[in-house]
Amino acid sequence: MPDHPSLRVLIVDDEPLGRERIAALLRKERGVQIVGMIGDGASAVEAIRSLAPDLVFLDVQMPGMTGLEVARTIGAAAMPTTVFVTAYDRHAVAAFDLAAVDYLVKPFDDERFEQAFQRARRIARLEEASQLRDRLLAVLQETGDQGPGARTTSAKEAGARHLERIPVDSRGKVRFIPVSEIDYILASGPYAELVVGDRKHLIREAMQNLEDQLDPARFVRVHRSAIVQLDRVDALLKAPGGEYDVQLRNGVKIRVARSRREELEKRLGR
Repeated sequence: MPDHPSLRVLIVDDEPLGRERIAALLRKERGVQIVGMIGDGASAVEAIRSLAPDLVFLDVQMPGMTGLEVARTIGAAAMPTTVFVTAYDRHAVAAFDLAAVDYLVKPFDDERFEQAFQRARRIARLEEASQLRDRLLAVLQETGDQGPGARTTSAKEAGARHLERIPVDSRGKVRFIPVSEIDYILASGPYAELVVGDRKHLIREAMQNLEDQLDPARFVRVHRSAIVQLDRVDALLKAPGGEYDVQLRNGVKIRVARSRREELEKRLGR
C-alpha cells in the first residue's frame, strides 16, 4: 500500500511558468496526480466542478476572473482544499475567509511550498476521513433493520456514534481535542472555532455538520453561529429588547436566537 493515498491536484495560474513551477514541485511528492493545469478563472470554475480535485493551487491575480472570484463562484462550502498563490499578501485575509488552508506569496521557495503542500494534504485527508465516516454511518443507519438477526440499535450504541474527539491542525501537527474539553463553538466563515478554556482552534467544518455529530445530551445549538456545552452553562439572562443571552461559567455571554430559546430552556430543565 502506498505511503500516501493519491491526491488529485488542480493547478490554476494564468502564467505558464507559474503553472510549471508548481507542477515541477508536485512531481517530487509521493501519491500526487495532477488532474489539470488551467490558465484562466472561467475554465478553473468548470474544471473544479467537473474534475472534483482534492486540492487546488489557485492564483489570485488573473485577468477576467480572479482566484477570489473563482472561489466565490464555487462557494466556500463546495471549494476543495485550496492554497492561494498571490504576489500580494494583502489578499491573504480574504483568501482565508474563502476557505483557503494556506497561501503562497510569489516568489516562494521550495521549503515554503513544501510547508503549504503538507498542510493542505493533512487537511484534505481529514476532510476525506470525515466524509467517509459520514457515509459509513449513513449506510449503517440505512441497513440497521435489514437482514437476518437485525435488531434495534440501543441508545447506548447510538451514543457511541457521536464525536468524542475532533482533529485540528496545529503548527504542522494534527491534534485531537476531546469534545468534553470544549466550552463552546463559534462559526467563523467557512470554519468553526472550538473554544477550550483560553485556547481557540479553527477547523474547516460547517456548524450543521458539527451539530449533527455532537451528542445532543451534551451540546445544544443556541444560535446559527454558536453551539455550547450544556454543563458549561451558568445562567440564562434576559437582554434588552426581549433578547436572551446564555452566560457560561467562565463569564462568556452568547446570544440566544429567539427560535432556539424554548429548546434551550427545556434542555436546562426550566
